[in-house]
Order: sequence, then structure tokens, then C-alpha cells
Amino acid sequence: MVKAMRVYELGGPEVLKWEDVEIGEPGEGQIRVKNKAIGLNFIDTYFRKGVYKAPNFPFTPGVEAAGEVIAVGNGVTDVKVGDIVGYSGNPMGAYTEEQILPADRAIHLPPSIDPIVAASVLSKGMTARFLLRQCFKVEPGHTILVHAAAGGVGSLLCQWAKSLGATIIGTVSTKEKAAQATEDGCHHVINYKEEDFVARVTEITSGKGVDVAYDSVGKDTFQGSLACLKIRGYMVSFGQSSGTPNPVPLSALAPKCLYLTRPSLMMYTVTREELLATAADVFANMESGVLRVRVNHTYPLSEAAKAHADLESRKTTGSVVLIP
Repeated sequence: MVKAMRVYELGGPEVLKWEDVEIGEPGEGQIRVKNKAIGLNFIDTYFRKGVYKAPNFPFTPGVEAAGEVIAVGNGVTDVKVGDIVGYSGNPMGAYTEEQILPADRAIHLPPSIDPIVAASVLSKGMTARFLLRQCFKVEPGHTILVHAAAGGVGSLLCQWAKSLGATIIGTVSTKEKAAQATEDGCHHVINYKEEDFVARVTEITSGKGVDVAYDSVGKDTFQGSLACLKIRGYMVSFGQSSGTPNPVPLSALAPKCLYLTRPSLMMYTVTREELLATAADVFANMESGVLRVRVNHTYPLSEAAKAHADLESRKTTGSVVLIP
């Protein structure tokens, strides 16, 4: 038996229950991992609240962790006991001391990257990678809008986009977060609590608008993000921390011939080749100094409810990690 967080009913952070669970032994093509660190992601709160439907119920949340392989099943050839690996995406179930994983979802960690750092960056870093290099390929001369610029993904987006030669406009909610966003490469920072971000973006771009808006906030910013786009601009809605945006009729995109996409990391790392290539690019940018990962908050795994509450009330910056 090991300890894990379980969800038996949908709701607030208080529905997370700390209890004993039976893990079992790895089957064909599987490995058993003793987690050293677990990444906290906003998607965990979506499953807890029922915004997204969990594949099983009751369930153990969590889609990102790093740890040591302690057992391997039959047919596993490229992972062995003692390896330090990370994982991001499916299957859900990272909020546990130990877990069973498909071996083909395991990512070997470079010796230079600590498991705590890996658990804080795999999902967020790979998300930043597909957003900047695949959803919309950011190049020198582009102007981009990043909401929640001091958040876990936002921080990495700004750092990476700066290295690509983009002009970055970031939105934040506090002066402290504005300072971090500036440090991470934002050329212009807007505190949306004090300013109308649409008016400021219009002013900054001399009325032209931005090439792409990266919006993880959702309901509170969605319509404003559309208004900030230039002709043939790209609206990339990849989260909804403030709630699900209202439906948008296709006719609303027509006046400026806008593009709209709602991507997810899982659909950009479907094959093992995609997964490993994406992770390798993140690791390379960490090792070269392009990405500086901030693990600003750690909580015991048993206090995941408090971590969820702090994340949802915007008390956190950078990455948040749960420690078994």
C-alpha cells in the first residue's frame, strides 16, 4: 500500500482525500515508479471540478511527475530499474507515492536536471514548445500577447519567445508578477487590474494588433484577446483558469480573417517520437540557459488541497511542485 490523493466527488480543493491505495505490479510494457516530485498543473483543477471528465471515477489526479523506476514488466527493454524518469500527460494518476506507467511514456532525465525541476517543467515546458514552434511558429519580428505571463507556462513562454526574437506583451495581476514578467523577457507588461489590456495593446502596436495571443485565462480575457489580434492573427486558447469562454460564432472571426485553435499537449505528443523530440527540445533550452525554471512553491503531497487553493487564488508564480 502507498499513499495517494483520491477524488470521490467533484468540487473544490476539499474533495482531495489522502488515503492508502493498492498499486500492484507492472504488467506487460509497464513500469513502476517511486515518485520524487509531482508537478501541479491547472488541468488538475479542471478534472477535480469536472470541467474536464476524468477517464475513471473515483480517480487520482495529476499528469506530471518524476522519480525512480523500481520495477519493470515483461517486454520493457529501454527502461530499467534505477533509471530516473519523468512523465507528462496520460495516464492520469501522478498524485501518489508510487505509480504504474506505460514504459513508452517514460522520459529519461538528463543527469543535469533534478527530478524536482523536471516535475515542474515537463508539462509546462513542452506546452510552451508546441505553442511557440507548432501551433504558431514564432519568428523574429512577431509581436505576441501572453496572458498570465508570470505563471508556470507563461514564464517559460516569455523566456523562449525572447530567444526567438519576438516582441512580447505580457499581462499580470500584481506588481510583483510584473517584475518577474519583465525579468523573463516581456518588453511590455500590463497589469490588467489597473489597465484595460485591449487599449494598451492597441497603443503599444500603434493599432496594428498582435500576431498571436496565447490565452490560458479563458472567460475573462477571451473576447479581449480576439480584439487584440491583427488581420489574420492567431488566437491560441490553451486554458480557462477564469472559466470556460462563451461560445464564439464563426462570423465573429470573419471581419479580420482570424484563426482560432484550442490545443492540448496530449495531442502534440501522441507518438513516442513526438514526446521525446518535444522533451529533448525543452531540455536543450534549459541546458543552454534559454529557459530558467522557477520552482517557487513546494508543498507536501498530503497538502495538495492547499496547493490547489493557492494556485486557483493566484497566490503562486512560476512552477508548483508536490513532494511525496
